[in-house]
Amino acid sequence: MEAAILALAAEAGTGRSIDPSAPARRLAPDAEWQHLLPLVRRVAIRLALDGRLVIYRKGKPVDPADFKGVYRLGLPGKD
Repeated sequence: MEAAILALAAEAGTGRSIDPSAPARRLAPDAEWQHLLPLVRRVAIRLALDGRLVIYRKGKPVDPADFKGVYRLGLPGKD
């Protein structure tokens, strides 16, 4: 899952974000992808805590340890 998230985020590029369903769909393209969404969230949180990913809510970075609702994933900026 980690590799799928990071690959899709890299494909999108810095400054762009991906829907969390994208890595789930990449690993399970049939109807089973929805069952992978909790795993996507757990892995994304871990990557964000490690500084390797940014979790966005309403276009703004959020605290990976404390966010709710719809979110997107992206690579950290180069700044």
